[in-house]
Amino acid sequence: MRTTLDIDDHLLEEIVKKTNARSKKKAVENALAEYLIIKKREELANLVGNYQDFDLSLKELEDMRNDS
Repeated sequence: MRTTLDIDDHLLEEIVKKTNARSKKKAVENALAEYLIIKKREELANLVGNYQDFDLSLKELEDMRNDS
């Protein structure tokens, strides 16, 4: 999907450096993907705290993480 964004130059430069991306597009895609991973982990952590009988195994949790 083609989208036009006005992104702060300094922020974009830092993201490109931190992700070692070859392009600005790839850097933004990497940053968005990492953000989603973090948010999914937060959601999972919130679920764990809300269930007394959380009976997922480590393998099942790893499978959930790899599905993202």
